[in-house]
Amino acid sequence: MGKEQKKSTSFDDHALHEECGVVGILSFSGQDVAPLLYRSLIALQHRGQDSAGMAVWNKKTKKINLHRKLGLVGDVFDEESISRLSGPLGIAHVRYPTIGAGGVEDAQPFIEPEPFEGVALAHNGNIANYGHVRHTLEKEKRKFNSTCDADLILAVFVKHLKANGLQIFPAITSLMRDLDGSYSVCSITSRGEFIVFRDPHAIRPLAWGRNKDFIAFASESTALDINDIPLLGDVAAGEALIITASGDIQKHNLTSAAMPGATAKHCMFEYVYFSRPDSIEQGKLIYEVRRELGRRLARHAPATADIVVAVPDTSRPAAEGYSKVSGVPIEEGLIKNRYIGRTFIMSSQNKRVAAVKLKLNAVRPLVNGKRVVLIDDSIVRGTTSGPIVKLLRDAGATEVHLRVACPPIISPCFYGVDLPTFEELIAANKTTEEIRKMTGADSLAYSTIDDLVGAIGLSRDRLCLGCVNGKYPTALGDKIAEEMRIHGSKKGVRVWEEKEL
Repeated sequence: MGKEQKKSTSFDDHALHEECGVVGILSFSGQDVAPLLYRSLIALQHRGQDSAGMAVWNKKTKKINLHRKLGLVGDVFDEESISRLSGPLGIAHVRYPTIGAGGVEDAQPFIEPEPFEGVALAHNGNIANYGHVRHTLEKEKRKFNSTCDADLILAVFVKHLKANGLQIFPAITSLMRDLDGSYSVCSITSRGEFIVFRDPHAIRPLAWGRNKDFIAFASESTALDINDIPLLGDVAAGEALIITASGDIQKHNLTSAAMPGATAKHCMFEYVYFSRPDSIEQGKLIYEVRRELGRRLARHAPATADIVVAVPDTSRPAAEGYSKVSGVPIEEGLIKNRYIGRTFIMSSQNKRVAAVKLKLNAVRPLVNGKRVVLIDDSIVRGTTSGPIVKLLRDAGATEVHLRVACPPIISPCFYGVDLPTFEELIAANKTTEEIRKMTGADSLAYSTIDDLVGAIGLSRDRLCLGCVNGKYPTALGDKIAEEMRIHGSKKGVRVWEEKEL
């Protein structure tokens, strides 16, 4: 059976969570990579705030040293811990759990003592058939000390390494046949090998870059920027690489062997919400995608208004685009308090309203007496849209027209975004007009799927749009969704943790 689902410790409807952020770096010149990994994790902190970890190969001792704890990157690592992680090759991770209870035992990376005298692995994504694969391995006497799917991926990898005579590419091919879901993986061995691979649908991002001293792979290009490593592109769907300590690179695309006919299905939510606006994914600047969403929203859903106001921070580029096309000036009508931690569970609407006031403040002189277009990046559970509308009205706004840059989210995600059930998704249960009445807005409109696809600039068949159209990249995703529609969701259980689907 599934584990208890972790309760959200944030009041915010915008507290969507993505599985994690991963980074791996190799120094061709033998420099210590731990300081670079640390900086990369700081750049990826927004992708996970529950735990952080680092595994580094020491060239002298031929050992992999590990340090991981619960907490933010700056709390997990200090000068002493970084100094103990000396070596030219390492991987690192920040995590928010979509599988598991989220204790320190679930923090990544994970290490196996064999083969190669040690293998460490970390990933970004979510294994949709986690429960089934784990149950199969447990019947084969495999023991697990965590409930994290990275532990599962490593177990499957090790199993197939042993079954394939320690040949890495055949082992990854077999792994891809076994696992359904999303996984962008960075792994290292005690022989000094750097192994990187991405699932055949490339659902979660994985950028790469290099200079004369380093080669790096990371969930976002900003993790390369912070170390002055030029971005050179993205790991392709189904691609696997082996890089030796001397810098030799072997690369194969395993899609045709592992999953014939599979094509890239990049997560649209990376562009709408998760990734930093200064990141570049598949050649697209996230900031420009969001600004284009705003432009298209202004054409599709205009409103007669005096000012445009963004819900900070991820909605700012969309608000800028909306303002540019509509001609309505943009104002910082809402200011975010950046020093409110993820410290409270909001059990009632009154508490959520109070929490919004702690997090956001309306600027009365800018809002008073104005008709406001309020731009939000998405509405998921709908728990705070109403309080934000009320915040503007209390500050004197005469009208509030809510515009949402993402289409209605109507289906759960099984590939790494914390959207576990139909019941939690307001657009799966209410009409747009019902949501408008609930929020108290004078009008409500969403982007269309066509505008979303157009703003991203990739063809529809290269995107995962499952949460907005109910059509998933894999057949298992469709099956899980149908089971959930028919039978509902068990309280406190993520369906993909079930042994049988």
